[in-house]
Amino acid sequence: MQPDAGPFTAMPQDLKRPMIHIVKALEDTIGAPPISGISLMDMKWRQPEIKRTKTVCTYCGVSCSFEMFTRDRQILKVQPVVEAPVNGISTCIKGKFAWDFVNSEKRLTTPLIRENGRFREASWDEALDLVARRLLDIRDMHGPDSIGFIGSSKASNEEAYLTQKIARLIVGTNSVDNSSRYCQNPATKGLFRTVGHGGDAGSIEDIEKADLVIIVGSNLSENHPVIASKVKAAKKHRGQKLIVADLRKHEMAERADIFMRPKASTDLVWASTLARYMFDHGYADTEFLNSKVNQVEEYRKSLEPFTLEFAEEITGIPREQLIEAGEMIGKAKSVCLLWAMGITQHSHGANTSTALSNLLVVTGNYGRPGTGGYPMRGHNNVQGASDFGCLKNMYPGYEKVTDDKVRAKWAKAWGVAPDELSDQVGEDNFLMVQHAKEGKVKAMYVIGEETAFSDADSTNVHEAFTKLDFLVVQDIFLSRTAEFADVVLPGCPSVEKEGTFVNTERRIQRFYEVMPPLGDSRPDWRILTDLAARMGHDWGYNHPSEIMDEVAGIAEIFAGVTYERLEGWKSLSWPVKADGTDTPLLYTDGFHTDDGKAVLFPLEWEKPAEEADGEYDLILDNGRMLEQFQSTNQTGRGPRIWSLSPNWFVEVSPELAQELGISEGTWLEVTSRRGTVEVPAVITDRVSGRDLFMPIHQGKPGINKLTGEHHDPDVNTPAYKETAVKVRVMDRTMDHSPLPPENFRNGHRTPMAGVEVEVKWRQDDYVQPPQHTSRPERF
Repeated sequence: MQPDAGPFTAMPQDLKRPMIHIVKALEDTIGAPPISGISLMDMKWRQPEIKRTKTVCTYCGVSCSFEMFTRDRQILKVQPVVEAPVNGISTCIKGKFAWDFVNSEKRLTTPLIRENGRFREASWDEALDLVARRLLDIRDMHGPDSIGFIGSSKASNEEAYLTQKIARLIVGTNSVDNSSRYCQNPATKGLFRTVGHGGDAGSIEDIEKADLVIIVGSNLSENHPVIASKVKAAKKHRGQKLIVADLRKHEMAERADIFMRPKASTDLVWASTLARYMFDHGYADTEFLNSKVNQVEEYRKSLEPFTLEFAEEITGIPREQLIEAGEMIGKAKSVCLLWAMGITQHSHGANTSTALSNLLVVTGNYGRPGTGGYPMRGHNNVQGASDFGCLKNMYPGYEKVTDDKVRAKWAKAWGVAPDELSDQVGEDNFLMVQHAKEGKVKAMYVIGEETAFSDADSTNVHEAFTKLDFLVVQDIFLSRTAEFADVVLPGCPSVEKEGTFVNTERRIQRFYEVMPPLGDSRPDWRILTDLAARMGHDWGYNHPSEIMDEVAGIAEIFAGVTYERLEGWKSLSWPVKADGTDTPLLYTDGFHTDDGKAVLFPLEWEKPAEEADGEYDLILDNGRMLEQFQSTNQTGRGPRIWSLSPNWFVEVSPELAQELGISEGTWLEVTSRRGTVEVPAVITDRVSGRDLFMPIHQGKPGINKLTGEHHDPDVNTPAYKETAVKVRVMDRTMDHSPLPPENFRNGHRTPMAGVEVEVKWRQDDYVQPPQHTSRPERF
């Protein structure tokens, strides 16, 4: 609880300090019990003033839920509880402490309209009337596809649904997308190709049950720490095996039974080689393949080039280690494979994701507890934004816009003729920006996405935005993207509204309004509903539950989803039948394909679009940190989180540092084929050789000053991880490390009772403590 939660402790500082002195003096004369009594009175009297509300975290795709304790607008405590279906009593540092942004003085609280090159405040009527008029005028003059919509991966499912409904029903375009284009669309593509559903095969509980967990291209302990804690516990308590494949030696790599360090952009090779190893050494699940899988022989023939010798040459992974990994996978009774942006953000991320799913199919690791493929979603509702239709080719529930029967169904539900809904696949984020630069896209509506900072090759994005005739940004802060806008509409964070989210395991959870909207800001579903009315479609929603009821009545995979079934701590994993039966584990009765069989998808390895050469001789990796999130629009609003890692930095290997004469804190000029940034160095063995790593969060220009235009041709996801750079050692240095002294990345882990932490990880005599009670705050 915050220290100023009670009536005594909440008194002004100029009164509180003298009171503390008086209490200390009295304690010496009257003893401790009366003083303790005052404390108990303070605790008792504060209870009626404190509101406790269930909410869902607004950061990563784990989507932890917890109780938030508030007094008026003051957030006093965030309390995980055993009843929370995903996290129980666990949460990470952001979920626990990174809520200062809610009451930030920088919050947008009134609409803004650009006039004579500057923003001025406006009423909601004026702003929404302007947006409605301009969008309709541009549609009528240039056609529906001249307008693009980017929905928010932080907004609710209901708000994602309304975003695509405005785009498709009112504007007439399928050009609607969300931030999954930047990260997880390649994973979804790989799953669609092989098993049919664009989501995790099972639940987090299945990951805990697995005999073997494989983590590829994911810094799980920093990006999804609650899931990582469950893997750590399963390894320690049950002896679960762990294989990690990554460029960086992060914590999960240190804990792994096998840590493979492939060269950048070569994961498809080792994954396909291990699939061949399964066939060649009798580990392929023949019964599963014969009865439940198509294209087995075609796929097996495609594996001929993937020998152990070829894999060692291309990936740099020693042959012996590949064999060791192959044996561990082949002998495991159940395997879960987790991957993230270290796989997807490449020029062939969809193919690599497919290769990983192929490996699981070959070994029969789908449709059983403790098995399956698990792309780790990055945002709290990036799964939901896609599930509820913010995709260029899918209606909500992954129903194809090109399917005449599907389009007729949605047209009937929305009360229009089928030919009023477009049958053409729309444009995604990447193409919207490109075509805005070329003058084909005239207007964009961006909700809660920091496109100007997060999209690759940011210089190109900024130029595209300046060429738009009209840009609307709906957000809670005046973001970098909003700086280009003609109209800015102030939305609300999740704690100021109601709705639902879908997490990385397809779990739908309900969140509640903790406090009313700040100032004149509004819930995003209400903004979109009011805008639609001004565009001639008065839908009349009064509560998000009405929106969910509409979706459930149309999209088959949400048929049984209701707010009543999501009451309190209850949750549902899609698909959900009309009677409310949900599906935590997929594929137990077949695969989501036309004939119910999985598909082994033949692949060829292709070189990355950008490699190191004689001039740009280093490869720059990039990703997230535990302490920050994305562009820091949220985590950067308060000192508690920001102070843990306030500086941008680049990780340099000890061998490269020695070669170039780089010391801790030395400033480096890092230059790619697109631009240059200046950043201090951190010397660490987390990276090796000529690989660098830079966080994506800090820095005014940001990492995307360096990243390029190349992208995955299958899904148009930028190849953020394929950035060749060169460095110049600058003649200046920080007088300290870019990381604070207490940062966990510094130095050696503190021994516990004289025992090194790494030894405790391997401790095999660990005794699990008794089960926690239902009220962990008592401890």
